[in-house]
Amino acid sequence: MQRSAVVVTGASSGIGAATAELLAREGCVVFAGVRNDADAAKLAALHELIRPIRLDVTDPVSIETSARAVRSSGLSLLGLVNNAGVAVTGPLEFLPIDDLRRQFEVNVFGAVAVSQAFLPTLRAQRGRIVFVGSVSGRFAVPFIAAYSASKFALRAVADAMRMELSTSGISVSLVEPGSVRTPIWRKGRSREELARRFSPQAMAYYRHVADALLRVAEREERIGMPADRVSRAILHALTTRKPRAHYLLGAPARLGSILALLPASLHDRLMLASMRL
Repeated sequence: MQRSAVVVTGASSGIGAATAELLAREGCVVFAGVRNDADAAKLAALHELIRPIRLDVTDPVSIETSARAVRSSGLSLLGLVNNAGVAVTGPLEFLPIDDLRRQFEVNVFGAVAVSQAFLPTLRAQRGRIVFVGSVSGRFAVPFIAAYSASKFALRAVADAMRMELSTSGISVSLVEPGSVRTPIWRKGRSREELARRFSPQAMAYYRHVADALLRVAEREERIGMPADRVSRAILHALTTRKPRAHYLLGAPARLGSILALLPASLHDRLMLASMRL
């Protein structure tokens, strides 16, 4: 990995920050995508080989500027880690369509746009692409449907791109962790925030759901695996001679993949019971 580079999107915290630090410790220059100066300074302090870049995956100009900066660095591009993501929660009946669009803009369209921008450089080096998905991309979770749908879509993108690029020497892997201790579920995790985001009518129908969503968010953070376990899987996908197509991480992820195969009636009962609904 010496004198090679990897681009990591969404590197300001959680999985992205852990991945940037691990890759830097392995001797790789990491172009770490962030959206503000404070996060850039924090990442730069972690390791001398981390080079923060301003990268908004929903902004075509930001993406192209970042791709130009990596090309002009003179480093060979070993890989791209599409990690940037957000989580939108709430009942689909009342979920603002703009919120649903943003969920897909970041988690799906952004990942595709960044991949397109860096693929010419990756082709020259026969580099690799890693998408950070979720076990939620294998089964739908009620009231977190927007997030689940985006991860379903990302899984399709990763699988199709893997086959499309198979003759180009570019491997594509999808990392699918179960619960991970990251800040993604903390954002907006309060009854006040839910009340602001949904109309009084929505809260009248789904008031019981607010408590369930808070419990799920708290549980995910409490029982989740450390982010560095995911970063080690990403490192394996970037460096091993034969990377896997899918990295299913953690017992909850394996159980979830089995849950997805159950008959709908049993699946629904188990899912709702797990959320105490």
